[in-house]
Amino acid sequence: MQAIPVFLLMGPTASGKTEQVLELAARFPIEVVSVDSSMVYRELDIGTAKPTPAERARVPHHLIDLVDPSETYSVGRFVDDARQAVQAIHARGRLPFLVGGSFLYFRAWINGLAPLPPASPAVRRDIERRGESKGWPALHAELARIDPLAAARIHPHDRQRVGRSLEVYESTGQPISAYWKRQEHTRPQPCCRAILEVADRVALRTRIDGRLARMLEQGWVEEVARLMKRGDLTESLPAIRSVGYLPIWRHLKTGVGWEETRGAIVTETLQLAKRQMTWIRSIEADVRWSVEDARWKRELDAWVGRWVEANLC
Repeated sequence: MQAIPVFLLMGPTASGKTEQVLELAARFPIEVVSVDSSMVYRELDIGTAKPTPAERARVPHHLIDLVDPSETYSVGRFVDDARQAVQAIHARGRLPFLVGGSFLYFRAWINGLAPLPPASPAVRRDIERRGESKGWPALHAELARIDPLAAARIHPHDRQRVGRSLEVYESTGQPISAYWKRQEHTRPQPCCRAILEVADRVALRTRIDGRLARMLEQGWVEEVARLMKRGDLTESLPAIRSVGYLPIWRHLKTGVGWEETRGAIVTETLQLAKRQMTWIRSIEADVRWSVEDARWKRELDAWVGRWVEANLC
C-alpha cells in the first residue's frame, strides 16, 4: 500500500471527538474513518452515538453501518476496510482522519496484526457452551493459567477475545500471546497521533450522564425494542453486547428495574472509559490535550491546519 499521511484522533467515550471533528471538516479537506467497534453495525444508531444522516451528508464518514447486527465484525476486517477507505480518500485529493476510541482497532492499525491460525468452529462452540455454563470470568481464569500475558490484556467479560484466545490454545497447543510475539507489522503509515485525555472523573461522569439522558430522549430504549422484535438476535452477539445495549435488552426482556438498568449503563460506560484511558496513557503520541483545558479545541484546530498544509498534495 502506498504510504498515505493519516491523522489519528484518539480519546475515550464522551470526550467530544465527534463534535470537534465535524467542526474541523467544515474548514479542512478531511474525511472521517470511524474507529469504533459498535458503529459498524446497522440499526445501532442512538446508543453508539453515530453521526446523524445530516452530519454524514456534510462530512463523509467511513466504516459506519457496514454489517448487520447478526454478524460478527473482526479487527482484521477493520484493518482491511480502513486501508481501502484511506486509499479512496487520498485518491480524491483529501486527507483521512481516523477517529474513535476502539483501542484494539487503533493498535492493529498502528502495529499491524499477529498472524493467527484460522478459526475452529467446533472448538469455539464448545468454549461458548462452557462460557454460558460456568460464566466468562471463570473461562478468563482458565486463560490466566495457560496464558497470563493474554489474560492481563483481556477483560474477564470480553467473551469474544477470551473465547478466541482459548480457541487458539486448544486448537494449536500454543498460547495466543506466542502469536502476538511473532507479529507481522504492516508497512507503517505516516501518522500524526493526537490524543484527548480526561483527568477529571467527576466531570466525565457528568458528561456520561448528560449523554445518556439525550440518548434516552432520542429513543434508545425503542431502538433496542426494535432489535428484539427482529427475532434473530441474541444476547451473545457482539452487537447486542455493545456498551449499554445489553442492560436495556435485559430490562425489556426480564423486567429489570429502570434505575438498576440506568446504573448498569453508566457503570459500563465508565468502565469502558477507564480501559480506554489505560491504553491511551501507554501509547506514544505526537500531542496530547486534556479536555478539561479550554484551549484544546483551538490548539487542535491549529495543529490540524499545519498538518493539512504539510501533507495535502
